[in-house]
Amino acid sequence: MSLKDKVVVVTGAASGMGKATVLKLNYQGAIVYACDRNEAGMKDFAANKNIFCVACDVGMSVQCNKLISRVIKEQGKLDGLVNFAGVIKRTGVLDCTDEEFDYVMKINTYGSFYMLRAAAKAMLPAGKGSIVNVSSIWSDIGAGGVIAYCASKGAVSQLTRSAALDLAGTGIRVNEIRPGETNTAMLSSERGRDFTQEDVERKLKEIAASIPEKRLAFPSEMANAAAFLLSEESSYMQGSHITVDGGYSAQ
Repeated sequence: MSLKDKVVVVTGAASGMGKATVLKLNYQGAIVYACDRNEAGMKDFAANKNIFCVACDVGMSVQCNKLISRVIKEQGKLDGLVNFAGVIKRTGVLDCTDEEFDYVMKINTYGSFYMLRAAAKAMLPAGKGSIVNVSSIWSDIGAGGVIAYCASKGAVSQLTRSAALDLAGTGIRVNEIRPGETNTAMLSSERGRDFTQEDVERKLKEIAASIPEKRLAFPSEMANAAAFLLSEESSYMQGSHITVDGGYSAQ
């Protein structure tokens, strides 16, 4: 499953699953463009000559296009894209504001679309490439209290299917990872002002207990799935998804 000398863009690279994926791909020999709004979160990559840190807001199509253009100019090709950038607001249908809904959709859905479109156009001349979107188990089975997040990730799943059909036969593949509950900062975030650190830790234990494997996922386990979908080992996968959730959605 070698990715030696492959050029890959990873969004949401400053933390969690995105950061783990940058490290995984780099270990496998890829040249990685790590993209995030949080430049400080990417400082750990600075010493690596094959990791290029780029400040980019994926909710802005101009910035996405500029990033992909830079990659082509500097490397002469683009082999892969992984769309890990994402945000969450823990509000349900009755209290989710217009601003919250727009914010989540802009990053999770529009950002995935902007990057996917820019990457696909850059890959077309070479006739090859792999694009990996990241949705969620909640794109399919749903959850209460996170309506914007569920809607945005459901849309990402449909972006994946539609783009895969548009690009079938071009050599460009579009597939998707559906993470379950993963031990990242996002899982702890937005728990409300009344939550103490002890409350958050108790909640995470409750979540882990609800999973058949009885633990949260490690970010590195999502990175493993991303590496597989980027590699030629998944060459006949198009418009597919890999669910990595410890059995949660099988219940």
